[in-house]
Amino acid sequence: MSLNAPIFFIVSLFFIHSLPSQVEPARPNSHITVMGMVYCDICFNNTFSRHSYFLPGAEVKIDCKFEAVSPKTTEKISFSVKRTTNRYGVYKLEIPAVDGIECARESAIVSFCEASLMGSSSDSCNVPGYRTTTDQIAFKSKQANLCIYSLNALNYRPSKKDKSLCGGR
Repeated sequence: MSLNAPIFFIVSLFFIHSLPSQVEPARPNSHITVMGMVYCDICFNNTFSRHSYFLPGAEVKIDCKFEAVSPKTTEKISFSVKRTTNRYGVYKLEIPAVDGIECARESAIVSFCEASLMGSSSDSCNVPGYRTTTDQIAFKSKQANLCIYSLNALNYRPSKKDKSLCGGR
């Protein structure tokens, strides 16, 4: 055994003992999902009635702004994307974990998403009704560190109300 081996061993022990005894686990970043739906409002009442149906193929623009949590700075992240509703009339945006971005909290952290209608795929239901929404409900799962922003529904209407289905004037 060379003379350097015991010195290396002693220095290693000194280094190991100088490390903190407990390592704090890294706090995982939140995975955020923004979603909503688009429907055809047959009866022109801005609610989903028995004659309404979900609208596949509608284009929706989603704008989001998030304030990142950082010990030294406050960074803002904003973006705008377009999504198309699936066959069930649902649009969805998956935001992978970003350093410092957390789920909605009761504090002053700003998390904001808005959805706007861009176009309908239907020839019979293509007049915008409720066209922009900022109202959202945030669901938070602590186990999975998942946050879902569920935006209020948007709708299109036919050009004329079907009085035989909906009654009224």
